[in-house]
Amino acid sequence: MRLLIVGVGALGGVIGARLLARGVSVALATRDASSAAGLKAAGLHVTGVGGEVAARGVDVRALGDWPQSAFDLVVLATKADDALSIAPRCVELLAPGGTLLPIQNGAVAQVLARQHSRVVLGGLSNLGATMMAPGRYEQRNAGHILMGELAGGMTERATQIASFLNLGIETRTTANMNGAIWSKLLLNCTVTTLGAVAGTTMRGYITHPEGRALFDRTYDETLSVAFASGVRPERMLVDPIPPLDRDAWIDRILAAYGDLRPSMHQDFERGRPTEIEFINGYVAKLGLELGVLAPLNAAIADTVRAISRGESKPSLENLARILRG
Repeated sequence: MRLLIVGVGALGGVIGARLLARGVSVALATRDASSAAGLKAAGLHVTGVGGEVAARGVDVRALGDWPQSAFDLVVLATKADDALSIAPRCVELLAPGGTLLPIQNGAVAQVLARQHSRVVLGGLSNLGATMMAPGRYEQRNAGHILMGELAGGMTERATQIASFLNLGIETRTTANMNGAIWSKLLLNCTVTTLGAVAGTTMRGYITHPEGRALFDRTYDETLSVAFASGVRPERMLVDPIPPLDRDAWIDRILAAYGDLRPSMHQDFERGRPTEIEFINGYVAKLGLELGVLAPLNAAIADTVRAISRGESKPSLENLARILRG
């Protein structure tokens, strides 16, 4: 299978390096020729969970320099906004019968499927990783890639691609991909975004009364929108439907994600666009369309936008301010 990974940040870099270390042929695409040259010289180096691996002499070019119809599988591992803008180019790179696999947070796969339904396979990542420098990555957890058809059910296409990617990185399939995306979205809207606006990890904010209250209320609000959309969230690391007594349930979430530094907070520090419009912003917009208001998601999205504009800073006080409305 001819594979191209588009985007060699934390996620794309870890996936590419681990596949290359297992002898799988992988092509890489960056934003421009300068980035490609730097990555080619540096190679890929991963440390952390899963063991250390390195790959030299990587086959990397600017996205525009790869020939059309050259790949059977294009894994789209960029930020969400970039994914939407470059998807048409990625589709051009697919051979007949090829597949585009987006693995961004939020609703990117659903949005792309409306434009390129024939080639898009739903995907998401539970990998936690940080790019320390171009070509240098630290894997933070023993996560996996999950994929499946957005229309539901199991197909030979999904099974074959999962088997191929499993050569280097754990990859699973599901017959309820939309439900899985919503399960990840529930955690993105709470664990990730609340940590980003608070300037800490989930473990750092959940012990504060405002942090716990906002987590609970935002989770429930997001779950209401999911149900209104006709989706049944998929069980992943925890049951997406919390029990009445939540303490043990939250402890399981903390064990998996409590110490991970939110990637959105790194976006703030580096002055990069966030994916908020595909996370809390998406939930607030969809809720409005469905007649299920999501004011906390809307307020969280507004807070992220204000931080991105430099009008506010991450702090625990943001959580109390959101709760007060």
